[in-house]
Amino acid sequence: MEPLAAASRCPVWCLTSLFLFSLNSWAGVGGQDFQVLQPKDPVSVSAGDTLKLNCTVPQRGPAGPVKWFKGLGSDRQLVYADTGSLPRVTRAVPNSPSDFSINISDVRPEDAGTYYCVKFTKGSPDKEYQRGAGTVVSVSASPSAPSVSGPASRVEPGRPVNFTCTSEGFSPRNIAVTWLKDEIKLPAQPLQILPENASISYRVSSTLARSLTVGDIRSQLTCQIEHSTMSAPLQGTYNLSQALRVSPRPRLAANYSGAVPVNEMVEFTCSLAGFYPNAARLTWMENGNETQPEKSPSLTDNPDGTFSLTGTLEVRATEQRNQSSFTCRAVHDSQPPTSVTRVLAVTATSNKMEEDKKAGENSIQIIYIAVGVVCLVLGLLMVAVIYLIWAKQSKGKSSPSVRLHESEKSSGTAPQDSDTNNLTYADLNFDKAKKDQRQIIDMSQQSEYACIQTSPPATNEDNLTYADLDMVHLSQAPKRPTPLPEETGSEYASVQIQKK
Repeated sequence: MEPLAAASRCPVWCLTSLFLFSLNSWAGVGGQDFQVLQPKDPVSVSAGDTLKLNCTVPQRGPAGPVKWFKGLGSDRQLVYADTGSLPRVTRAVPNSPSDFSINISDVRPEDAGTYYCVKFTKGSPDKEYQRGAGTVVSVSASPSAPSVSGPASRVEPGRPVNFTCTSEGFSPRNIAVTWLKDEIKLPAQPLQILPENASISYRVSSTLARSLTVGDIRSQLTCQIEHSTMSAPLQGTYNLSQALRVSPRPRLAANYSGAVPVNEMVEFTCSLAGFYPNAARLTWMENGNETQPEKSPSLTDNPDGTFSLTGTLEVRATEQRNQSSFTCRAVHDSQPPTSVTRVLAVTATSNKMEEDKKAGENSIQIIYIAVGVVCLVLGLLMVAVIYLIWAKQSKGKSSPSVRLHESEKSSGTAPQDSDTNNLTYADLNFDKAKKDQRQIIDMSQQSEYACIQTSPPATNEDNLTYADLDMVHLSQAPKRPTPLPEETGSEYASVQIQKK
């Protein structure tokens, strides 16, 4: 009864103090026994893989949730909670009262950091009761494909140009960059890796300075990156033609030199040689006014990768066009135009000397032709005369008449009585065909002669003036020795006259 009486005499504040003391004593014993189990060993994972973070919490202990955070302090990031989590985070063992391990799928470089498993006591709001030791996560990430960039605009050959190769998102920090031109290694260039301090991922940049030439139109730069996360290097390329501009210089030529005869056709030829890129245009102007040619310019590919463009303009050299200017203007790759001009000089007179020369040559040709014709006519006339003479002689030889000629007395002598049987000579002409050698030999074995018998003389006629062929008798003489062949034109007759 006394203890109860003593207890009844204890004030209210004393009871409250005793309750709080007993509560704190129980909480201290429980907090020392309660422990969040989280591995301290660091975890390394490759980007794209799934990361598992382990955490075990005893079932006994104050009521309240378990949450996952990345980092500490006020800027820590909530990774998982029963009320919500990141899209790629899930519990490894759903609804487990003690296993609060989580999985992070498709790990990224930004997922690297220190993760904490934290036990809270239930309240409004919940209060942190105890946390794990924390797990350090590192993400090994391969660098992105290298990107090679050149100048913002094209440059002329001979000017230095900077080319930059960049890659990012890789971890760890160590990386190697190599430049190649047409598969030939170039000297090493300095690298810039950011950030300079430790980070979850890094970015690298390398710059190459080169002076370009026309021959680089077909060349290619290569940036090659090697990293521990890759079994083979990554490459990025850049065609040097993207940075080059080879400007043309127009050349204007004509198919004449000096003044042009009036009304002659003149052809102007404008050429652009060895330019790049293929973005050139030709325009023609006459006295400052644009004119259209009949033919479109022709484009040619050159072996070195450049291009050539040729255009023509045909005009007639009229008197009105004398001292007119013809201009070829070229515009290449949106650059200021370049032009070249020629002045057309037209002669007031036509090419008289040339015409006179041609006329003289024609006259000489006519003279030569006339002389030739005259010579030909004379030759024909001579042939005709010779033929007529020959025909006449041939006709005379073929006459079958026999002419008997009387002896002539010398002039100045008085005629004397002549004998009727006094026959001086006789000519016999016979047609004779051409004989071959055999006929001549056969005929040589024979001898023909003519025997001419005269009729009794007339009483009133003193002389015999002619003899008819009917009175001529040919008789065959005995064979004689073979004479030498005679000419085909030789004929003779033996004439015997019987005198009475």
